[in-house]
Amino acid sequence: MTKVTAQMSVSLDGYYAGPLYSGDGNWMESAEAAGFFRITRWVIDAMAWRERLGFAGGERSTNSDIIAETFEAAGAYVMGRRMADGGELPWGEEPPFHAPVFVVTHRPRETLVRQGGTSFTYVTDGIASAVEQARAAAKGKNVAVAGGGSLVRQVLKAGLLDELELHIVPVVLGTGMRLLDAGLELADKEAMEFTPTRVVHTPEVTHVRYTFNGRAALVLDDRGSGAGVPGADVP
Repeated sequence: MTKVTAQMSVSLDGYYAGPLYSGDGNWMESAEAAGFFRITRWVIDAMAWRERLGFAGGERSTNSDIIAETFEAAGAYVMGRRMADGGELPWGEEPPFHAPVFVVTHRPRETLVRQGGTSFTYVTDGIASAVEQARAAAKGKNVAVAGGGSLVRQVLKAGLLDELELHIVPVVLGTGMRLLDAGLELADKEAMEFTPTRVVHTPEVTHVRYTFNGRAALVLDDRGSGAGVPGADVP
């Protein structure tokens, strides 16, 4: 059965990149890029990633296996316009997705067809429409929300996500672009509940997969007072 999934690399304090860069200069020299490349360092030497980009070398490792698994499970992708525009040149004529990509945007553009089975369809009528189109194109495989972080938050907020995998890197950035923040617009006594279903440790990163259980009310837990605890009134 098709699931809507997302996976992001984050620091211990929850950032997926440095502070948002909004200048006109070289993004590669920005604090946003510096944070992003530190958080995704574990990916660079993985054989599965390098093979997808057409690079030689790389290490066959647990991290590489997880990257390969993620690519294999996806039958279609949903992506934000900023990520699509930023990757268009670096990904070249054969982007690593090898599947249809649906780009959420306010700016129309003709479908961009690339080699290797990748196409970019620009969806202007909202996230729900992009996810629905991706489901139809996925042919029973998963729909992967490729990001960026703002799009992942929007998919969570809309209740469209089934599974979230966080690649937690043992570094503290202190500031930057946080994945799970006030943009989720949770009420004062409301939370999003998750169930961890897999944890894989490596020296560079810990991979934690969660099932998303939806929103739930926060209720008073007064078990510390002993009220209602069997035997609490026994001297």
